[in-house]
Amino acid sequence: MCLPHTNNMDSKIQGAGPGGGAILQPQAGGVPLEPFIHQVGGHTSMMRYDDHTVCKPLISREQRFYESLPPEMKEFTPEYKGGMPGDCDGYINLVAYPHVESNMEGGAAEHEERDPQEREQPRRKHSRRSLHRCSSEHKEDLDPEASSSCSLTELKSPRIDTKIYSEVPFQMLDWNSGISSEKISHNPWSLRCHKQQLSRMRSESKDRKLFKFLLLENVVHHFSFPCILDLKMGTRQHGDDASEEKAARQMKKCEQSTSATLGVRVCGMQVYQPSTGHYLCRNKYYGRGLSSDGFRQALYQYLHNGRCLRRDLFQPILSKLRRLKAVLEKQASYRFYSSSLLIIYEGKVRPGKLPLVDLRMIDFAHSTFKGFRGDTAVHDGPDRGYMLGLESLIEILESLREENLP
Repeated sequence: MCLPHTNNMDSKIQGAGPGGGAILQPQAGGVPLEPFIHQVGGHTSMMRYDDHTVCKPLISREQRFYESLPPEMKEFTPEYKGGMPGDCDGYINLVAYPHVESNMEGGAAEHEERDPQEREQPRRKHSRRSLHRCSSEHKEDLDPEASSSCSLTELKSPRIDTKIYSEVPFQMLDWNSGISSEKISHNPWSLRCHKQQLSRMRSESKDRKLFKFLLLENVVHHFSFPCILDLKMGTRQHGDDASEEKAARQMKKCEQSTSATLGVRVCGMQVYQPSTGHYLCRNKYYGRGLSSDGFRQALYQYLHNGRCLRRDLFQPILSKLRRLKAVLEKQASYRFYSSSLLIIYEGKVRPGKLPLVDLRMIDFAHSTFKGFRGDTAVHDGPDRGYMLGLESLIEILESLREENLP
């Protein structure tokens, strides 16, 4: 799929905007969007815009939630970078069309790299981009301007041409814990989501609508070998506006998984194995079938690199989980239905250095809080289902640490 070309989004900032910031001057053309190779979970395709930025189909509710985030939560979420229009072209391909930026507070410094361990520092104000959108799942969120006259070339092939890939192959673990013989250059789940997303877009392209994307920080760009655990948090997954049928379907998934007992379930995972030089991957179907003991074993596997258990990771992960719990306990009326939590660490051991670890909340399409978008359902206190999930994670990790002392 495609977004007009800037070569380097960070390098085309010129002059001062009306608010004292800088203006982004895009070049003609488009920026090809590739599947984001490290997507381990979810059902919506994440795409790479540049080294620091990923795109996902925009849901206006999620966009508004990012724009309304309390300052204390921003340490634990991807940086929101606004939006972007895109259209289809040629083979299954996406091209992004950045709009001219104005009033970008902070100028070029807006895109400086930051170490995940420095996220305690105050966040910069987010830049904004106007944006066009697509998604068959959330048609009620479509803006009137989405019916643009921009023409879309018919997608000509079910093939995906990719130029961005990992030099480290990915292998999916099968249901019996055996290793698939197939090695590919993307996480298998990212390719699955990308194909499904493009299929939906192909069916909608006859309407000649522009597709709208949300631009977010690529939270793994600091990592050389990102080991990622995607956890679906909470005891409830459906939003307040879900139909009875969808609510029943989501409740059944929770009842039949560790979501009901632990407040958390595995949605996806990739772990770098230095002995073999590839990532081992799990998907959401594996996570749904886990018992409480199985979930515990999955956490152990996530922290094991094929040679040894990474005991150095317990303290920094636990520290971040406790800090996140303290922040969310103060967010009265907030509910994060169907959101996920990413735990990320650097798979390449760095002798003499502290392990690189990050923790991010993602996916807010069904989140709510008092006064948000006129929502009629108002909840009291913090999200207890999410709190249960954090408490379960902390308890299990503390137990694993005690059982595996050197």
